[in-house]
Amino acid sequence: MKIGIIREGKTPPDRRVPLTPRQCTLLRRLHPDVEIYVQPSPIRCYTDEEYAAEGLPLTEDLSHCDVLLGIKEVPIANLIANKTYFFFSHTIKKQAYNRPLLQALLQKNITMVDYETLTDEKGNRLIAFGHYAGLVGAYNGILAYGEKYNLFHLKPAHQCFDRHELIFGLHKLALPPIKIALTGSGRVAKGAMEMLDEMKIERVDVMEYLNQKQFSMPVYTQLSSSAYHVHKKGRKFIAEEFYSFPEHFESHFEPFYRNTDLLIAAAYWHPKAPRLFTAEEMKRDDFRIRVIADITCDIDGSIPSTKRPSKIGDPVYDYNRFTEQLEPPYSNPDNVSVMAIDNLPSELPRDASEEFGGIFIERILAHLFKDDEGVIARATITQGGHLTQRYAYLQAFAEGKE
Repeated sequence: MKIGIIREGKTPPDRRVPLTPRQCTLLRRLHPDVEIYVQPSPIRCYTDEEYAAEGLPLTEDLSHCDVLLGIKEVPIANLIANKTYFFFSHTIKKQAYNRPLLQALLQKNITMVDYETLTDEKGNRLIAFGHYAGLVGAYNGILAYGEKYNLFHLKPAHQCFDRHELIFGLHKLALPPIKIALTGSGRVAKGAMEMLDEMKIERVDVMEYLNQKQFSMPVYTQLSSSAYHVHKKGRKFIAEEFYSFPEHFESHFEPFYRNTDLLIAAAYWHPKAPRLFTAEEMKRDDFRIRVIADITCDIDGSIPSTKRPSKIGDPVYDYNRFTEQLEPPYSNPDNVSVMAIDNLPSELPRDASEEFGGIFIERILAHLFKDDEGVIARATITQGGHLTQRYAYLQAFAEGKE
């Protein structure tokens, strides 16, 4: 098998890689019959020289490769017909902006394996960048809080060489006794918790968080879905029902927004689920939150103030609670300052890539070398010029009929 690592072509460019140079060497040791080729790139977080130092051939033309690995969507003009691709296609939710990409995958007879759909038999995702999204998102939330109140000025994550440099800058940080609420319990939330723990922020349980108005040190609490959702008919909260029928529930986030300075939103949100709070609630005098790190970045989704994604170079915008309009960051202390970067792992691309590549080798690689009817089959969206049976629901979307 010949594997090619493609150059990222989406704008804005992404610096992450599916396999680091050393991981390529490890892969070849595990599978001596595999050849790996690397398309040169001037923006990759691991340089061409680092790949060449591992004895990996650099070549512009990857048409001789069987499998092509990338990260973000491949520009249509760059797609090579009749190949197998791995990347995040962002098509399975009928994203209209990627309809032409899905059509091109079909027209070019490409076997498309989407990282997002690589799952085990129970439907649990096997590979993702969520951990680093949470880690960087929590860091950016603290950065925004310091900037808003002119308390401290952290180095932007994307200016740090790696995670070690980022964490080093936190050791001298003196936070005031603020209260932080973190939603979620998955990979993203765990990454955020890891960062908060690195900052030596005390974790407290939900009842202590709500009952004690002020602490002598900064604290955070982790909120599972059951902490702020109740059944519309007064029934007991059952996780399976909430995830299958989120429309059966309503949000009771009021106790938390009355007791929180910084909200870190790391919980997956379904469009049928209730919002955490409404725009009208944000106008209330007892709405205490003034900084939101919305890692989920669902536009007009769970958080009304997330009106658009922010950018790595311009990470924060203000939301005027009363006019519901966006304003320049930190322009008014009573505004809510929103961090809503939608590609957070790109801020620490070397670390994020190393973790991602390690998972790929550990959990995915073996399935490439056998007649797989499980992991790879479940993640294959297009094959032989058609949608696979699992993704047949995309047919009308691909044809432009919906």
